Formats: sequence, structure tokens, C-alpha cells
Amino acid sequence: MPQNSINVKGRQVAFLIIAILLADQALKVYIKTNYYLGEEHNVIGDWFRLHFVENEGMAWGWKFGGDFGNIILTLFRLVAVIFGTFYLRSIVQKKYHKGFIICAALIYAGALGNLIDSMFYGLIFNNSEPFLVAQLLPDTGGYTSFLHGKVVDMLYFPIIHDAKFPAWFPVWGGEDFEFFRPVFNLADASISTGVIALLIWQKRFFPKKDDEPKPSTETEAVVNDSTQVL
Repeated sequence: MPQNSINVKGRQVAFLIIAILLADQALKVYIKTNYYLGEEHNVIGDWFRLHFVENEGMAWGWKFGGDFGNIILTLFRLVAVIFGTFYLRSIVQKKYHKGFIICAALIYAGALGNLIDSMFYGLIFNNSEPFLVAQLLPDTGGYTSFLHGKVVDMLYFPIIHDAKFPAWFPVWGGEDFEFFRPVFNLADASISTGVIALLIWQKRFFPKKDDEPKPSTETEAVVNDSTQVL
């Protein structure tokens, strides 16, 4: 069983998850109640922007199966969060590697953050539209029913923009090129950070028995006055 000499307590994991959730939800509520759909503002130069979009599908703006697909994804997130709650508790109690626990907590927090959007945002906000900012808890009620809410995305990093693929480039020759195109949120970033870190350091988190340090065997020697060591 992978273990680490540093014990990550449940309170520390809970604090990390709550901190991510508060930051994620605070930014989403701010964007939802201050930006109209499609509104954009530069934060640092023109390569880091806040650009408000709503996502009915998966992380990073990927869509899946329309309205029915949105319900399936919400239910999948719900099952994943329920399973993740018990799994996180288990690996903390069993004292898994600290880095692995942190990665699992990042993924869990991100999934929970987007689950909140898809479960409740349709109930507590009215609809966001171009040039129309939504309200929190409007008198007219929310824009949709339970489980049908849209995930709020806003982080946009078009580091390379206003460029084109060379005409000779296969498939996309002459078309517009932009990097990095997806608009995402802090929950997406938390999930991606956890997954990438897990892939990079998985050998450290789960070392093979052959890689674990072996105890050295010390021999005792009795040295008396008649024994000299050169």
C-alpha cells in the first residue's frame, strides 16, 4: 500500500477543497451577475482575458448530446462526486502518498464545482443573453429546471491569435490559427492540474517494490588492542 511519512489529515484536504470551491463559485457568480453573455475584458495584455460563455457540456467547452446529454453529464458528475467523497476519505485514512491525495482532492473539487453549476444555477439565476446581465434569485425564477443548469466559463488565454495556418499546411491551410482557444473556469483548471500532476508523478506516488529503498545490513566487528586496521 503506497504510503508517505507525511500524514495528510482530513482537515487539510477539506480546507483545500473548500478553498477551490469558494474561489471557483465566487468568480462564477461575479461573472454571471456582472457580465452579459459574450462580454470580454482584458486582464493582462491581450493574452489573458475574461470572456463570459456558458457551457452545456463537459470541461473546456466540449458539448455532449444536447439537453439529454447535459442531464447525463450532470448525473455522471453526481455519481463521481459521491464516489470521490468515499474514495478521498479512504486514501486519507490509509495514508497514501501526500501528492496523490492532493491530486485526488484537486480533481474532486473541480468536479464538485461544475456539478454545483449544472444542478443549481438554472434555479437561482435568470438567463444570460448578449447585452443582458443575469440576476441572482430573480423574482421571475430561474432560467431552467434542476439538473439543466449551464456551467459558467470565463478564463481565456489567446496567447497566439490573429494568425493563419500556412497555405501548404494539411487540412487547415489558410485557416485562422489561435492558441489557446478553449474558454474554461477554475474548476476545469483544478481537474486538469490534478490529472496532469498524477500522470507526471505517478511513479513517485506508486513506487514499485524494486524501487523502494532496502534496509542496509550492518555488521559488527570487535576490535581489540591487538587488532589494527590499515
